[in-house]
Amino acid sequence: MEEILADKANEILERAQLASAEFHQYDQEQTDHIVEAVFKAGFSNRIKLAKMAHEETGMGVWEHKVIKNVLGTQLVYESIRNEKTVGVISSDPKTGITEIAQPLGPILAVIPVTNPTSTTMFKILICLKSRNPIIISAHRGAAKSCTETVRICYEAALEAGAPEDCIQMISSGSREFTQMIMAHPKIALILATGGTGLVKAAYSSGNPAIGVGPGNVPVMIDESADIPFAVQSIISSKTFDNGTICASEQAIVVMRNIEQKVKKEFEKQHCYFLEPEEIKKVEKIAIVKESMTMSPYIVGQPVSVIAAKAGISVPEGTRILLAKLDGIGHDYPLSMEVLAPILAFYSAEDYNSAVNICIDLNYLGGIGHSACIYANNEKRIMEYAGLLNAGRILVNTPTSQGAVGYFFNHLAPSLTLGCGTGGKNITTENITAKNLINIQRVSRRMPNELWFNHDQARYYDESLSTDEIIKDYYKNH
Repeated sequence: MEEILADKANEILERAQLASAEFHQYDQEQTDHIVEAVFKAGFSNRIKLAKMAHEETGMGVWEHKVIKNVLGTQLVYESIRNEKTVGVISSDPKTGITEIAQPLGPILAVIPVTNPTSTTMFKILICLKSRNPIIISAHRGAAKSCTETVRICYEAALEAGAPEDCIQMISSGSREFTQMIMAHPKIALILATGGTGLVKAAYSSGNPAIGVGPGNVPVMIDESADIPFAVQSIISSKTFDNGTICASEQAIVVMRNIEQKVKKEFEKQHCYFLEPEEIKKVEKIAIVKESMTMSPYIVGQPVSVIAAKAGISVPEGTRILLAKLDGIGHDYPLSMEVLAPILAFYSAEDYNSAVNICIDLNYLGGIGHSACIYANNEKRIMEYAGLLNAGRILVNTPTSQGAVGYFFNHLAPSLTLGCGTGGKNITTENITAKNLINIQRVSRRMPNELWFNHDQARYYDESLSTDEIIKDYYKNH
């Protein structure tokens, strides 16, 4: 069986490598023509694919998945359409350095069940823009909708003149086969979006990888914040597609002197604070105790379904469940990331204590990802940003839409959010086409750079001070 899988992997990569060799010869105009055609095809099918993803996965809200598909096509396309990704991308006569963009080669793109069609189209667009063939590995729970997405994009790409096999898809199969593809020597890069185990497998493959894991996003509401605005913003974000974006809010942290104001505002806007015994019931169905990971049965589900599974009664029309917790960690399961309309809630004695809670939440399971603060005090905003280990600090912004870019800010629109070294990533950027090219630097010798022509003996003279040597160096330059 292993030999059969190895042969299949070799076949897929051989086709991808041939596509890569052909794609390497395309100019910017040809490349952009293909990218535009794929964007239009994906955008035209945004509603159909959203409904397919919702029906297949049983997660989220199909109307919200349409917006995700708009992000993954139109907004991504608009952000990369004028970007240079072929040939000379910059030339500086002052330094004598010319930069030339080169493609990486075949890229394996792992797709999560939470955002299947939008992530597939996003990754296809940025790979084609950088002239890299892409191999899609979809979560088996979203195989049908991803297959249709790939078909639509691939047909549009071929019609626009793209190389054959520039887009391939691994049929839904074993994790072992995906890991075999990950470790294949002809893979140039892995774009892994998914659970912690999958991301670790990508980084352990021996090939370069950009992986994105959990967010566990802390949100601090400061005394200076507009509380009704903050609460409305948080609700609009956490209920977006039932909280399935990894950048969605996970815990609210307030100071004690505004706790009651914040609680009353959440209740006014149709959110429900769980009683202690109800918290325990929700914990049991939301978190798998053995692994301390979220249960797949509540991911992307509405409050009504979660309440029914937990055996609790909540007011009709409740939008979010909030659990006031006294601690963080394994003894407090709802302090972990939960991609559903459930929020942890913390009350701190003062500003410093509130920030420390946010830091602890960040380190529990979302290092390097995202954090948020609602405040109108610039000093506190910058202090908060300096203390949190997060690639994106959102200010007075819904984190689900804000972290992925473009909706509320000028972050690059992306469905792969780098978490930096804290999250074991190579970058904190929102990943886009510019992250998928190698840059050659042609460096010319400049006429006035004659360092090696000067007498070097001064560097060996111990009687000369450092200042004297440095002054002598600049005198000769």
